[in-house]
Amino acid sequence: MNDPRTAGPTPPQPKQQQEMPGKTEPMRPAPDHGEASYRGNDRLSGRVAIITGADSGIGRAVAIAFAREGADVVVGYLDEHEDAEETARWVREAGRRALLVPGDVKDESFCRSLVERTVAEFGRLDILVNNAAHQATIEEIEDITAEEWDITFRTNVYSQFFLAKAAIRHMKPGSAIVNTTSINAKSPTPTLLAYATTKGAIANFTAGLSNLVAPKGIRVNAVAPGPIWTPLIPSTLPPEKVESFGGDTPIGRVGQPAELAPAYVLLASDEGSYITGAVIPVTGGRLML
Repeated sequence: MNDPRTAGPTPPQPKQQQEMPGKTEPMRPAPDHGEASYRGNDRLSGRVAIITGADSGIGRAVAIAFAREGADVVVGYLDEHEDAEETARWVREAGRRALLVPGDVKDESFCRSLVERTVAEFGRLDILVNNAAHQATIEEIEDITAEEWDITFRTNVYSQFFLAKAAIRHMKPGSAIVNTTSINAKSPTPTLLAYATTKGAIANFTAGLSNLVAPKGIRVNAVAPGPIWTPLIPSTLPPEKVESFGGDTPIGRVGQPAELAPAYVLLASDEGSYITGAVIPVTGGRLML
């Protein structure tokens, strides 16, 4: 039994800064994606999953968990090739197939091709995890450009629509879509205005889509992370905020990507067969009201 207060590193983290979108290797402490801890139980045996943003962070942790639960994994990512190869290595070590597909989820044609490549390679598609995201810290609304607003919405919201639209026509009853929203959907960080707004939209999109496709036997849910230690943090927050990141949660520390993975497994597996339209908070005790 682990004490949740000490189950991961506690602040302060070393001050650090990276260029966007960030990489895993320079992070200190190193994120935990469940490499040494996640134990599978065949909950996803024989299934095929697309995971966007799977090169690092939450996406990598979900890829490792899904593979150890028996799923083949399509690693969708932008252009972080080294990180993506590391994710694929863990999938293959679990005895499952990994397909790496780089590209920009802002582009509808890429989203369609990602789905079509998956079906061509594996003959099926059972799980879609919409996890890719963009965020930027901007102090004043006057400094948020229309281009930045558009990039954030196209990466975070449009991509989920594009991918769901392309995927659903290939999905059979029992398939699942799991979207990544955020605690920012209910408790927005003012300096992440564009990002927080998209996360509220994702929660609403999840609810609406779940009811739209329930008659097809497809479930749609979301996971809402709180402060999680991923490359997005040192690449988008100032060093002093990186140092204290996660310290304001009731549990008192930042969450690790590995601590998100079980929620995605639940929502993707038959154990979540009566869960659709839900948002599961994984927030270290910060409330979503």
